[in-house]
Amino acid sequence: MLCRIKTITFLITLLSNVFSYGQADQIKTEFDNDYYEYDKDFLSPEFHKSRRDSLRKLLPEGSAIVFFSSPERNRSNDVYYEYHQNPNFYYLTGLREPHSMIIIYKDTQKFSSFSDNELLFMQERDAKTELWNGRRLGVERVKNRLKISSILPNSDFAEFDPKFDSLRAVFYETPFEMELKDTTTTNNVAGLYYHFTKKNPIQLKAKQRIEGILMAQLRQVKTEEELRLLRKAIDITCEAQNQLMQQITDTMTEFQTEAIIEYVFKKNGAEYTGFPSIQGSGENSCILHYTSNRRPLIRGGLLVSDVGAEYHGYTADVTRTIPPSGKFTKEQKIIYELVLKAQSAGIDAATEGANFWQPGIVATEIIAEGLLKLGIIEHKNEVRKYFMHGTSHYLGLDVHDAGTYTPLVPGNVITVEPGIYIAEGSDCDLKWWNIGVRIEDDILITPEGPENLSEGSPRTVKEIESLMEK
Repeated sequence: MLCRIKTITFLITLLSNVFSYGQADQIKTEFDNDYYEYDKDFLSPEFHKSRRDSLRKLLPEGSAIVFFSSPERNRSNDVYYEYHQNPNFYYLTGLREPHSMIIIYKDTQKFSSFSDNELLFMQERDAKTELWNGRRLGVERVKNRLKISSILPNSDFAEFDPKFDSLRAVFYETPFEMELKDTTTTNNVAGLYYHFTKKNPIQLKAKQRIEGILMAQLRQVKTEEELRLLRKAIDITCEAQNQLMQQITDTMTEFQTEAIIEYVFKKNGAEYTGFPSIQGSGENSCILHYTSNRRPLIRGGLLVSDVGAEYHGYTADVTRTIPPSGKFTKEQKIIYELVLKAQSAGIDAATEGANFWQPGIVATEIIAEGLLKLGIIEHKNEVRKYFMHGTSHYLGLDVHDAGTYTPLVPGNVITVEPGIYIAEGSDCDLKWWNIGVRIEDDILITPEGPENLSEGSPRTVKEIESLMEK
């Protein structure tokens, strides 16, 4: 009986604590955890600080730059999409919560009670909201975990003087797809942005929006910390592609192949897909960004599996084209090996100092020559009928990551992804119809040459068919 009384007393005390705190930062219980405690391999606070310092060096004299967190997005009625942070905001702060903004000044500013060269405004803790939607970090814990010295509740910004009047320019990134919220307060992104525009009388004078250019310069070169997370995301994606090759049968549907892929993602700790998984078979293999994923594989054709796991913000992008039956037909093999030849040459061209577009130039030439030789086109300049997209893009916090598209330098991570798509009704022999092939790998530029980060998943006909043997 005494044990039961003690247990009941403990539970009453615990519940009282949970439901009664005002500033919840002060609560210290065994349950006072967050995502920074569950996972130990996030980017370090020092990384984010170094990125802010690097951005500050790029700012013009007498200026500041402002970034907002992503708004929350409604899906339907009272259901919201799973929250995903603005990559620029995350890159600079490490904070994964909404309703926040950061101001980074070129020089230290003197405010009413303190001086600093950066200010973070963020949501406070709230017991009732956290009970339903999960724990928030709160101002004090962000100071401790993310090492940002000056942090204020977002509600304070309405009355705060950010000293914009004394600056020559204030650059900013407009929040993407702003939610409709009460802008009389600043406890949401819409309110923060509204009051920011009211406090920034010089913003409209800036003819050139340099925030995108500056962030592209920084984000296009990956640090070792970033590469650690990017390699993790790519390794997970390669494992998913390999599992798909081993488990697929031509009695499945596209959505069942998607289920295999995304199960492996979650099993290995990926928080999201970096983009909606593309599982296009047969005629759908010729649709570049097909995501419906409903067709039965028994109707024949190749499967283009273009997928990417996102791990701690960094996303992979790996495409494999496989025959659900386990064997390529004669025509499928011919087209596949032409794309593979073009891709291999494109990867070899991804070297330090090369024009960003060089892998695409090389790959396009090989595909044009190959299609001409097969009689699928009559002139090389018709190649875009069947290879209509670019060959490379940057990869990182976004699947199409920020970058300047200038000559390649060590630390760039790019894709090399040529393809051939011969849709039904094309102006060629019908034996080629509904053959779509894309092969995509993630390539790190190094002083020693290109490193294929996604080589863990096979891409030759022999290797794929061998792995698919039942």
